[in-house]
Amino acid sequence: MSSVPVAVVTGSNKGIGLAIVRALCKQFPGDVYLTSRDPQRGQAAVAQLQQEGLRPLFHQLDVDDLQSIRALRDFLKEKYGGLNVLVNNAGIAFKVHDTTPFAVQAEVTLKTNFFGTRNVCTELLPLMKPYGRVVNVSSMVSSSALGGCSQELQQKFRSDTITEDELVQLMTKFVEDTKKGVHEKEGWPNTAYGVSKIGVTVLSRIQARLLNEQRKGEHILLNACCPGWVRTDMAGPKATKSPDEGAETPVYLALLPSNADAPHGQFVSNKTVKPW
Repeated sequence: MSSVPVAVVTGSNKGIGLAIVRALCKQFPGDVYLTSRDPQRGQAAVAQLQQEGLRPLFHQLDVDDLQSIRALRDFLKEKYGGLNVLVNNAGIAFKVHDTTPFAVQAEVTLKTNFFGTRNVCTELLPLMKPYGRVVNVSSMVSSSALGGCSQELQQKFRSDTITEDELVQLMTKFVEDTKKGVHEKEGWPNTAYGVSKIGVTVLSRIQARLLNEQRKGEHILLNACCPGWVRTDMAGPKATKSPDEGAETPVYLALLPSNADAPHGQFVSNKTVKPW
């Protein structure tokens, strides 16, 4: 079993994920795994970084597929005995003018962005070694979407005692409400992406609380962050940040020094803790 530290970035064959891998290859003292659903695209991204003189490794990972997540889990357990850095970056967004019915957009977006991220955490968080760092890539859109929720929903999403099961029930309800065409009446904002990222931010708060309760002495830090508006396939060419600039906050959180005890359970943008 290797004693080398190991970092994994989900959804990292392009965009912000690829930029996070690039930065970790330069700064993280260990093995860095680039992952993607499609092995060919993943290997091509690895080759691109190798041409830059970097040495990422590749492992297939589809966050929508539990078997794929568990295969990565077993590999990490066997080869490294755990995990030091996990960056949950994989995510999707429909374009603004996409004509796909909203209920379908809601189901597909939440499946990857919320439920996929949650499944990765369920399988990989138990592998986190002491002083491990977990970064869940959320978005400032989660804040604006939260503001678009009813007072009742806002209270639930801001609660310091909400459980993971309760959060899952709320995310499931949003998808069901969109299918019935009642989501706005039920107090939801009209953004599937925004609601999915509310889920990621609140999940991060819950997970950090559980780490405090169950693994207090291990100094694991877990946060949600917003990379900013980044020029990627998802955000388009008008965005203000390059992917490398978008990677700065996630990489900052992934590389928090071992003597740091904060931020933890926070929502971070531009390396600054934002109110939730």
